[in-house]
Amino acid sequence: MEDIKQIFYKFLLWRERRIKEKHFVLFLSFLVGLCSAAAAIILKKLIHLMQQLLTQNMDVSQANFLFLLYPVIGILLSGLFVKYMVRDDISHGVTKILYAISQRKSRIKSHNIWSSTVASSVTIGFGGSVGAEAPVVLTGAAIGSNLGRLFHMEQKTLMLLVGCGAGGAIAGIFKAPIAGLMFVIEVLMLDLTTASVMPLLISTVTAATTSYIFMGTEAMFKFSQTEPFQLERIPYVLLLGIVCGLLSLYVTRMMSNVEDFLRPLGYWKKFIICGAVLSLLIFLLPPLYGEGYDSIGLLLNGHYADLLNKSLFYNWQSSYFGLLFFMLLIVLTKVFASSATNGGGGCGGVFAPSLFLGCVLGFIFAHTSNSFDFTRFLSEKNFALLGMAGVMAGIMHAPLLGVFLIAELTGGYDLFLPLLIVSMSSYLTIIAFEPHSIYAMRLAKTGELLTHHKDKAVLTLLNTEGIIERDFITLGPDMTLGDVVKAIGRSKRNAFPVINKDGILLGIVQLDNIRNIMFRPELYDRFRVDKFMVSPTAKIPVDTPMDKVMQIFDDTKAWNLPVIDAQGRYIGFMSKSKIFNSYREVLVDTLSAD
Repeated sequence: MEDIKQIFYKFLLWRERRIKEKHFVLFLSFLVGLCSAAAAIILKKLIHLMQQLLTQNMDVSQANFLFLLYPVIGILLSGLFVKYMVRDDISHGVTKILYAISQRKSRIKSHNIWSSTVASSVTIGFGGSVGAEAPVVLTGAAIGSNLGRLFHMEQKTLMLLVGCGAGGAIAGIFKAPIAGLMFVIEVLMLDLTTASVMPLLISTVTAATTSYIFMGTEAMFKFSQTEPFQLERIPYVLLLGIVCGLLSLYVTRMMSNVEDFLRPLGYWKKFIICGAVLSLLIFLLPPLYGEGYDSIGLLLNGHYADLLNKSLFYNWQSSYFGLLFFMLLIVLTKVFASSATNGGGGCGGVFAPSLFLGCVLGFIFAHTSNSFDFTRFLSEKNFALLGMAGVMAGIMHAPLLGVFLIAELTGGYDLFLPLLIVSMSSYLTIIAFEPHSIYAMRLAKTGELLTHHKDKAVLTLLNTEGIIERDFITLGPDMTLGDVVKAIGRSKRNAFPVINKDGILLGIVQLDNIRNIMFRPELYDRFRVDKFMVSPTAKIPVDTPMDKVMQIFDDTKAWNLPVIDAQGRYIGFMSKSKIFNSYREVLVDTLSAD
């Protein structure tokens, strides 16, 4: 083992001498794309194999009671695997990537290379109502992060390789290289620069090509546009976008509320509640089973009545209102099925649910409109496709991702203009109510999100621990003025925190406040600290995000403020000058990546 390490170190030295950094990064981006595609292909194959084995003998003309059992087994196995083998939280894969970029210097734990793939394949293979994309994106990002750390890459290169892995995973699982690039830009919020565009393109193109080789060159969904889009339909497309934005808001808020409800519950309580909800919903509404891509294929090809197969409502296939009611139930309950899957111990994302919901919503919109005499005829297939882009753009806050992903998934490039319209109108609708995507909102609440806003991004990257200054001499409340004068002689500061025996900050002594008495020796024993100390204009809790810290400085007009812990104990001081100096250093380092 030691010999292998020595050989590797020699290789690193040889690489540093012979291969330029920018060329080596291109090679690493190729490897990341290749490995991300491999992970995506393996995950897809595992899911399809499990689903085929479990459902191939089901009767399409009646309810199947195995739907009550399969999803519960899936989230139980996945939950136990995570709880006792992984022993780490691997849910919310994209949120974890955003957190790693914002707070962990783009370092992702090595077990994420395989743990998300295993857990999500079991979850979805047994019918969990989530998508495989978020877990494989976390896998790809972990591959990029750990490969970069293996070759001792610096932080800005690690961030780029994380983006390469995430983009490669999207490109590999969907066979959509441009969508992979858009995902990195819009969802992970990495700036596209001249230094980063080539590695990202190499990763996404490599991943998509690998996926083409092993999974065929045809689009993921077979879609043939039999009815060309007409400009007279644009008002309907705008309206569909608004409806998609409102549905996206419903999904985002409802998922957040369900998470808040489940968070304080113990593991087994969550499993029992979520397992019961999930199995009942899938038994009643079989299209909620798994990713939902089979249902999307049916709707895009006009076989919408087949959605009622394997359900109690099979006989409703010929009923207009029965079919419509069934689909509306699917739209309203999909969010609960997905939340129950993840909340009960499963592992999956909202990519597939977004596409599924959009497709069903687009069909309902066109199908309902066509029942009125005063509306123009709308192609149900076309609007199902547009709905996919609209809901994707709304939930992800990524309009370009919605456009390019749907165009690449279906080959529906002839609908590019309406795809743009529906995605933008959906996005503009949801941001009026919710400024952050479903992934980013968890981090945005705690101020831990790195964004395109350069000032906020730099403040997020600042190391709070490195900004706290601890070279202030502390005073006790019973110390005399003479003791303070002696402390002033030893100090290079003009402020002195006053603390009690438990370390609690009681106040501060400013040099300017005692300047008129500090040169009068006859007063040294008459005045004590608790008589002339003052309260600070503000106290900064140690876990306060840096943008909030700067807001406190702006509000108080102070240049130095004390930092305390949760119990009120004194830790140190923050100064505006120290923050500005650190800000400049991080800003220069950030801009150097451009």
